[in-house]
Amino acid sequence: MGIKLMSILMLQVTLVAISRGVPRNGSSSKQNFGPKFAVKSIQSEDGDVIDCIGIHNQPAFNHPALRNHKIQMRPTYDPIMVTKNEKETREASDHKGNRDLYITTTAQIWHKSGSCHEVTIPIRRVPRKNKNKVTTVDGHARKKPTISPYRCKDNKSMNLLRANHSLAILHTDGYAYFGAKGDIKVCYPSVELDDEYTTSQVALKSGPYNQYEAIESGRAVNPSVYGDRQTRFFTYWTIDASVETGCFDATCPGFVQIGKDIALGAAIYPISKPNELPYQITIFIFKDPFTGNWWVNYGEKVYIGYWPGELFDKLSFSAEIVQWGGEVYSARVGTSPHTATQMGNGQYADRHAGTIRRMRVVQNSLVIKFPDWLNSYTDEYNCYDARYRWTFLPEPEFYYGGPGRSYMCP
Repeated sequence: MGIKLMSILMLQVTLVAISRGVPRNGSSSKQNFGPKFAVKSIQSEDGDVIDCIGIHNQPAFNHPALRNHKIQMRPTYDPIMVTKNEKETREASDHKGNRDLYITTTAQIWHKSGSCHEVTIPIRRVPRKNKNKVTTVDGHARKKPTISPYRCKDNKSMNLLRANHSLAILHTDGYAYFGAKGDIKVCYPSVELDDEYTTSQVALKSGPYNQYEAIESGRAVNPSVYGDRQTRFFTYWTIDASVETGCFDATCPGFVQIGKDIALGAAIYPISKPNELPYQITIFIFKDPFTGNWWVNYGEKVYIGYWPGELFDKLSFSAEIVQWGGEVYSARVGTSPHTATQMGNGQYADRHAGTIRRMRVVQNSLVIKFPDWLNSYTDEYNCYDARYRWTFLPEPEFYYGGPGRSYMCP
């Protein structure tokens, strides 16, 4: 009887939390998850605590657009079913030599210490010292919104597309895109200051330059969000180019998790090291044509969850551009002295640098295909480089990265 009463009380607390809602920008001073909602808590060897939360108690439902949202447990179609030719291409690429063999891993460090049960989702507990930073959507949980092309200081011969952001990307547009995919080499780039970050991601965007909507997923080192310098899996979304909206992972309501195996913001394991076997994560973001939800698949095995179509306007139909590559944020990007925060793995673009393989898109046919055209771009070619290589390879590859401050980038 006591157990039943406790369950009823917990359900009432959850319903109250959901009914309060938050502004459309996702800001909320409190989130309806934490130790008291945990069915199970897992202490990871890297210091993280993973709380296994009932799937209906997750923070996504604090968003007012999702108050009556019905959870979609699986996509209505499985885009992972690749064609015979794609399988043959992948096998040829993966077995051309041991030095180039990439291992797709879906592991995270906390997996060594336990697992969540069915109908629960893993939520990385926010360390107490960082709660003020990430439980509200501020400059830490959201990408810095300054979007203004300008000439770099000290007469550097380059323009930044976004102030304080440096990109090295592979870009495609010209069609309606319903998905994008890539194999991202997992590295351990150095971040110099706590308020800087470096990411490598697959991104889909729609809308005007200063008000675009975006969804992204990949790997990041972001001390201001995660409280350390580990390489972590992340998701990100915004509906206004990060001016007032947007957040990493579950630091604001919106992203609906359904899988029990991958925790947003948890550290990736293992990490590629120089002269050792490289590892990668496979990220696939795609739209369910029947529900309008944008799904994230990890490692071609795990459906992590989705951004509901109700969150978006322009992306409610399709994406206008797809990008693969790296991004560094620092107030010292485009200045001298430049930040020493690294992109990729800290090396300039070559086969040993940050690498993305098997770039794919989904268009109207809903078939996974290689893009019709691709173009590489970098904001600061002396600091972070980009190189797209397709000759003499069974599968084109994109190399990107750099050390930041160096003799070439003072």
